[in-house]
Amino acid sequence: MLDWEKIYATRAKRMGASEIRELLKLLEQPDIISFAGGIPDPALFPAEAFQDAYSDILSGPEAGAALQYSVSEGYPRLREWIVKRMRARGIDANVENIFITSGSQQGLDYLGKLFLSPNDTALVTWPTYLGALQAFNAYEPRYDKLDFSSNAVPEAYGEAAEKAGSRVKFAYLSADFANPTGESLTPMERERVLDLAEALDIAVIEDAAYRALRFDGERHKTLLTMDCERNGGIENTRTLYCGSFSKTLSPGLRVGWVCAATPIIKRLVLAKQAADLHSPTINQMAVARVAEKSFNEQAEKICKVYGERRDAMLAALEETMPEGVSWIRPEGGMFIWITLPEHMDAAALLPLSLKTEKVAFVPGNAFYADGSGHNHIRVSFSCADPATIREGISRLGRLVSNELAAAA
Repeated sequence: MLDWEKIYATRAKRMGASEIRELLKLLEQPDIISFAGGIPDPALFPAEAFQDAYSDILSGPEAGAALQYSVSEGYPRLREWIVKRMRARGIDANVENIFITSGSQQGLDYLGKLFLSPNDTALVTWPTYLGALQAFNAYEPRYDKLDFSSNAVPEAYGEAAEKAGSRVKFAYLSADFANPTGESLTPMERERVLDLAEALDIAVIEDAAYRALRFDGERHKTLLTMDCERNGGIENTRTLYCGSFSKTLSPGLRVGWVCAATPIIKRLVLAKQAADLHSPTINQMAVARVAEKSFNEQAEKICKVYGERRDAMLAALEETMPEGVSWIRPEGGMFIWITLPEHMDAAALLPLSLKTEKVAFVPGNAFYADGSGHNHIRVSFSCADPATIREGISRLGRLVSNELAAAA
């Protein structure tokens, strides 16, 4: 029998199972209250709008094109809708600056493939989105902690990368309602990210998957908007904006996009031609029709519901969590980031929570490039009603209180 391990590429060692993907299986167990999956509530999907869109496509003149091979750049009508949305944000994009992907996750994979040679450095937040680490890991990078405070020293990043035998290639981050923390960058912090990227002469990957999910607070400019203002237009920018319809319209259709300068778009097209030729045309057509008719209304609807659920979770945390536990109060997104006392281990707490309290969450260490963050928990409020949230957080608070009492 062939020993497969001997013939795998070295990059295969960097590929690991997603802890979140595994935890999503718990959603099928009716006795588990799950705050683990950072997924949209399917009850809020615009199912009827998509039913009408697919019917319109398959009964109309575009039926043949919908079922045929298509261009790798993406469906022109959808790209034109995205252009209008990007221009509304102060980004002087054209259709040539838009590239359709199979979800923004594919965009991250392609960008990792495009920029990372083995041992190159990727700057990421500490913690950061697990899916980004999985996408980049296949290209065997080293990671360094992205510091956008006033204390950041660009030269230190370059020196550390040089010692490792390579260079820094990009900074990756979510500026709005980051997964897992729910945090957003201030305007000053956004400026510092661009300053750092300019000093190091690297790219910036802006993951904007949650940007449309703002419940309250002030809306800030995207990094790409600020980059355009600094440098006189999108063709002179270093920021690569990754957008998605997964959190607003439908994750199952797998439609996302990258907005960037045309030299990057051309390279991404080559990557897609070699990988899957193009994203499913009929899905792109359907998303274009639904987005044209009702994107803003859909975003308003889900923000209202998710905002109420966030408020319910914050109130429950205030009522039930013991002293020594803290959390971030997000202005949008799907997550709340909980910090337990330093001596507690969330990964060890999870099986106990599942067994005794029937509550699922994601241990924080999954989101750290170095596996640290043991005393953090990510909980999602997107798929539970307020009553369920209150019950689940009450159980979790009881568990944490009992564990702290036992350790005292």
